[in-house]
Amino acid sequence: MLPNDFPPPSTVQRYFYDWRDSGLLCTMSHHLVIEARELEGREASPSAGVIDSQSVKTTESGGVHGCDDGKKIKGRKRHIVTYTLGQLIGSLVHGADIQDRDGAPDVLKSIRHAFPWLRHIFADAAYAGPKLRGLWKRLAIGRRRSSNVPRRQGL
Repeated sequence: MLPNDFPPPSTVQRYFYDWRDSGLLCTMSHHLVIEARELEGREASPSAGVIDSQSVKTTESGGVHGCDDGKKIKGRKRHIVTYTLGQLIGSLVHGADIQDRDGAPDVLKSIRHAFPWLRHIFADAAYAGPKLRGLWKRLAIGRRRSSNVPRRQGL
């Protein structure tokens, strides 16, 4: 479903895999987030984000899968973290049988170095629990706090 003026799908796919594997896609995404924030008159690195997950049906072939008993879905679960303007800053896909509070630490760890000023994560009740709150406190250790940012908000 590529536009007509694109190269053949195999060429586009090769570039995508090369850029993904070399980290270029992550670098481009990171720079776009910074650029968008600065155009909005904000600091380059976000200080607040939102985390949520979605379970989606999949076939049993091709990748991890599990059963989300709460939603009655067999497939995968994707966790995403966005900042307050809505752009994606982190994502992770795993089996749908992973609870939200158990899957969130991995996605939060994956964005820690890219967004070191991220202080607050807003989440729904599915993320409640001492495990996730404790992780967030450990990740925040040693980071500077801005005097105009409230110390406790979200997670």
